[in-house]
Amino acid sequence: MSISSVPMQKKLISTESGAPAIAGSTGVPVNEKVRRSRMTVLAATAELLFERGFAGASVDEISRRSGVAKTTIYRHWPTRVDLLRDACSTIGTPQKVPDTGSFQTDMTALMTDLAQLLRTARWTSVLPSIIDAAERDPDIADMYSKLQHGYSAPFETVILRAITRGELPDDTDVAMLIAALTGPLFYRRWFSRDPLTDAFAKQIVQRVIR
Repeated sequence: MSISSVPMQKKLISTESGAPAIAGSTGVPVNEKVRRSRMTVLAATAELLFERGFAGASVDEISRRSGVAKTTIYRHWPTRVDLLRDACSTIGTPQKVPDTGSFQTDMTALMTDLAQLLRTARWTSVLPSIIDAAERDPDIADMYSKLQHGYSAPFETVILRAITRGELPDDTDVAMLIAALTGPLFYRRWFSRDPLTDAFAKQIVQRVIR
C-alpha cells in the first residue's frame, strides 16, 4: 500500500484574536477553528472506516466528505496511517479496570464486558480490515500493534495486580494468559460464529484459572 507523506510543519499555528490556544495531539497550540476542522476530518474518517473498512478510507474520499482540503489534512496528519490511527482511537470503547480485590471477579467483569463489546460495538466491524492491511504494510502493522496494546492494557493491569497480591505466581506469563482468556472470544466472534454470551465468557475465566 502506498502511503503519502507530507513533512509536518514545525511552526506554531497562530490563533485568531481573542481565541484561546488549545493543545492538539502533536502538542502544537491550535485555535477552536482548527479543532473543529480536525474533529470534522476524524468524524468523516470514522464513518468511512465503518462503511468501507481500512482499505476504503482514502484521503481523497475523506477530504471530499469532510470538506477539508487535502493539504490541510496532511498538515495535521503527515501520513494516511497517522490519520487512520487517530480515527481508530476515536471509535474504540475503552474498558474500565475493575478493582474488587479478587482476580477472578475482576477478570470476569472484564471478560463479560469484552464479550458485550464484541457483540455490539461498531469498531468490531473495522478490526478485520485493519488486521488484513497489517499483513502487507509494516506501518499499519505497527499501528495495529499499538492499538492492540491499548485493548490488552486493562487485562494486563488486573493480572499484574493479582501477581502483586499473590493470587498468581510471580513467573506468570502475562501475554500468554491474556491470549488464553481473550482468544476464545475473538474466535467465536470471527471464526466459529457460535453465540458469544456472558455465560461463555465466565466459563473461560473459570477454566483458565483452574
